Amino acid sequence: MMALPEKIDLETWDARHAGLRRAGLTEPWYGGPLGRHAADGDERLRALRFDNAPASLRLWNLVLTEEDRLQEHRDQGKRLVGAMKDLGAVPLLAFAAPELVCFYPDGAWWTPCIMECTDGLLNVADRLGIDDTFCPVRAMLGAFETQRHFPIPDLLTCSTGTACDDFTAIARALERLGHPILWWEIPHRRTPGPGEESVTLPTGFTAPRAQLTFVKAGLERLCAAFGELAGHPITTGGLHRSILTANRVRALAEELWRLVACATPCPLPALEMLLVDVLPVHFCSDPAETQATLQELVAEVRRRVAAGAGVLAPDAVGVYWVNPVADLRVMNLVEEYGARIVGADFMFAHARAEVPVDIEPLEAVAQIALGDPMAGTAQDRARRIGREIARCRAEGLVVSRIPGASHCASEGGVIRDEIARRFPHLPVTEIEVPPVADACFPTLRTRIEAMVEIARERRNHALRRH
Repeated sequence: MMALPEKIDLETWDARHAGLRRAGLTEPWYGGPLGRHAADGDERLRALRFDNAPASLRLWNLVLTEEDRLQEHRDQGKRLVGAMKDLGAVPLLAFAAPELVCFYPDGAWWTPCIMECTDGLLNVADRLGIDDTFCPVRAMLGAFETQRHFPIPDLLTCSTGTACDDFTAIARALERLGHPILWWEIPHRRTPGPGEESVTLPTGFTAPRAQLTFVKAGLERLCAAFGELAGHPITTGGLHRSILTANRVRALAEELWRLVACATPCPLPALEMLLVDVLPVHFCSDPAETQATLQELVAEVRRRVAAGAGVLAPDAVGVYWVNPVADLRVMNLVEEYGARIVGADFMFAHARAEVPVDIEPLEAVAQIALGDPMAGTAQDRARRIGREIARCRAEGLVVSRIPGASHCASEGGVIRDEIARRFPHLPVTEIEVPPVADACFPTLRTRIEAMVEIARERRNHALRRH
């Protein structure tokens, strides 16, 4: 059942799913109607608008069934590694052993949105002394305490030393509750000094060789612990295979972003692209299914681009988006207000960078960890965003601040000022999005529509000049 691309609500998707099944749609074991997730408590799904492709249905089901998949892995005798904060490095090590499965408990930060705060995770965090002056990732603390949202990992790791003081404080609270953590450090990336040996990282940043050596030593400790958990040492061959798998996933996600940025009309909505951006970080605890899902999405988007079909009006204003939103509904709203997302730094962009394969595997993983834009200065990240804005020809910039997040206190202003310096006529807006942002929607609409109006006027002015 081929259909014209459009965004549809949950009820419409369930009816479409029934029709697809009658027409012979085959699904992986975790497939099925999206409505079942809402019936299980994911109430925010009822407020969202979804892309109508079968590939997008598979994407949503992959993401929303991770808890089930983790439990199945445990039932099969696999050991679970919970990786916190580093976003992309530790899974490369853990998946080098077939006996291990890695996931990010950090993902619990979206649970209050998905369950419209009926989960009580933030209330639990409040009672444990981590209140709303902290980043919404504090929901992770409630998830560990209630033990209802993912299996408790057999081994828990957390990086420290850079990016988010909130997360370190939350992880320390988690440790006090009786969850031992294997800590390792990503130092604050700095510019190499005069005469100091340096290395260029896959994300384009430069760092001192000494810092890379330090990170590699921390990864060696992790590998030793993972080998003990798996029952055998982590081998160079296993690491190499894990990196090759990761690179296939990263290449597919990067191709999707390239296709979406360049095509008019927009072939895949912002909400699905946010999910796509998260997948390369840890493969939703299943590298094979993640790769298969992204392959289906790439094929669907290629078909749409070839047909000149899309989900938004052709004149939608292309914006670059910075930081993930706590309320997923905002990804719908930005498109309802006349914009489309042509590029983004949702804090996961480094997980689309190719992991080097021509150097020793641990060295390559260390480069990926140190190359995270969040590991350096806000100015470094801002300059990278500027390069991305130029590449995807964005007509506006939205900086989404995360409530309570320590790294957002001044970072948004640094990014705004750097972009204003490089692109003096580019409209920029800053917004703050709580886990359920309904009360903020009028303000968000005013700001985003104002940015869209300015961008359209600039576009029209440029057309008149030519």
